Amino acid sequence: MVPNEEQSALQDMARRFSREKLLPGYQRRESEARMDRALLREMGQLGLIGINLPTELGGLGADSVTTGFIMEELGYGDFNMGCIVMVQSLCGTILMRNAAPELREQWLPRVTAGEAVLGISITEPHAGSDSAAIQLKARRDGDHYVLSGEKTSATFVECASAYIVMARTGAPDSGAKGITAFLVPIDSENLQTSRFNDLGSHILTRGSLFFDDVRIPISHRLGGEGKGFSEVMRGFDYSRALLSLLCIGAAQASIDESWAYVQERQAFGGPIGRFQGVTFPLAEYDSQLAAARQLAFHALALRDAGQPHTTEASMVKWFGPKIAVDALHQCILTFGHYGWSMDLPHQQRLRDVMGMELGEGSGNIMKLVVARARVGAMANPS
Repeated sequence: MVPNEEQSALQDMARRFSREKLLPGYQRRESEARMDRALLREMGQLGLIGINLPTELGGLGADSVTTGFIMEELGYGDFNMGCIVMVQSLCGTILMRNAAPELREQWLPRVTAGEAVLGISITEPHAGSDSAAIQLKARRDGDHYVLSGEKTSATFVECASAYIVMARTGAPDSGAKGITAFLVPIDSENLQTSRFNDLGSHILTRGSLFFDDVRIPISHRLGGEGKGFSEVMRGFDYSRALLSLLCIGAAQASIDESWAYVQERQAFGGPIGRFQGVTFPLAEYDSQLAAARQLAFHALALRDAGQPHTTEASMVKWFGPKIAVDALHQCILTFGHYGWSMDLPHQQRLRDVMGMELGEGSGNIMKLVVARARVGAMANPS
């Protein structure tokens, strides 16, 4: 995918910021294990948050492909800061489609400015990939809904300002048709959080949300009652392609660093880049990352054209993170004993990216989506 003149200018701006501002502090931010609010506000001032949102709400009004160019550049410098931006694009899109105008105007300008952070919470202890089986209850009480239950594997539990939450307003066995979406401020009374001790992406503060009769105004409902599942899940075709580009960007950073290293590292009387056993693996993963990149942009271009893109987004969602993980593993091996060090960023990128083989749809679930597109119900026999 070749950017046009406007896209190229935005990409160049994001590239400079990513390499000059994000990359140098990538490992330091992990050691602090918290979101850098000042850095987030700086990204907001540059227009890097809510790229796809309307200009009147603080966004750039950019299309999906343009957003993808910027997302890959952010992933190159700091996968986690890029992930924060990606989730804001997803949540912002959901609010634009489903929230009342007053709610959009209250939240989205703060999000695009980096002053507020939105999260999305679907997973429950007993309902991960089977997201239509969620049981968090939302009962109507006058002009409010009362939410009771637990969510888990939610990102930003220590830094989110509000969450998009899916809850069951229908009967327990009503499946996807009984699910409604809400915007829940994190400071809502009777809402508690706990944080996990994760392998990677420490600044994203993943954890659980506990709802003990949390009251939410009806004005915070997103879309119609019982329509939350279909409305919210539509956004994931978009975010899965963006997320894959984040993974590709992170892996490309290590591949680039590995190419530089094999030209400098001396062994057996010269640079180790002379040996095919060293360079061929890097060439293979450089090629596979390029293929994954094109597939991601193909999915985004289909979205911009108003065409179905669920299959393509699912393809790149399993393919992109897997190739990125494999490439990062190879980079550690290429650096040898030096690569087996916490001082270099390859191990952190590997841990951060590996989580995306699970988040927003595991690889096997994505393959199931592709299979259903090809052979229908046969791919999911009862």
